[in-house]
Amino acid sequence: MINEKTINDINKCIKKLAVTTAFLTMDNYIQHGDTTCLWHSIAVAYYSLFLVRLFHLRCNRQSLLMGALFHDYYLYDWHVKDPSHRFHGFRHPKTALKNTRKVRKMNEVEMDIIMKHMFPLTPFPPVYKESIIVCIVDKICSTYEVFCRNTYKLLKKECRLYSCI
Repeated sequence: MINEKTINDINKCIKKLAVTTAFLTMDNYIQHGDTTCLWHSIAVAYYSLFLVRLFHLRCNRQSLLMGALFHDYYLYDWHVKDPSHRFHGFRHPKTALKNTRKVRKMNEVEMDIIMKHMFPLTPFPPVYKESIIVCIVDKICSTYEVFCRNTYKLLKKECRLYSCI
């Protein structure tokens, strides 16, 4: 199941993001269950690329990867009671997009991935194939994280992603 090319692509991106952005600080915020935003985003990126490979889908892999890695780049703990965290599920895509725009230039596909990954909570559906893939994989990963503990143990171990984090 573990694909070396996918792992290498993700590792290269993470290493670059580690020195150019606050990407790794996402490991300070819990997303679902005991999974941090960082590992949630890595899992969404990995399994999105896995589906592309499994079904031989033609898409912009780089845009898919960057959109998936940044889809939850909102940089706060939404579990903390704070008025600015109200309606997190509806509002965080816009915050993630705003934060991502501060650290990198994005194309239309990447922006669509970030803004529409919460569909149907957000009113507009994803437009691009890459956005649809990330939206679906995000729901699957989120469900898994809510109901399972010690998530992505195999992914963390076999992917050696921890080596660059």
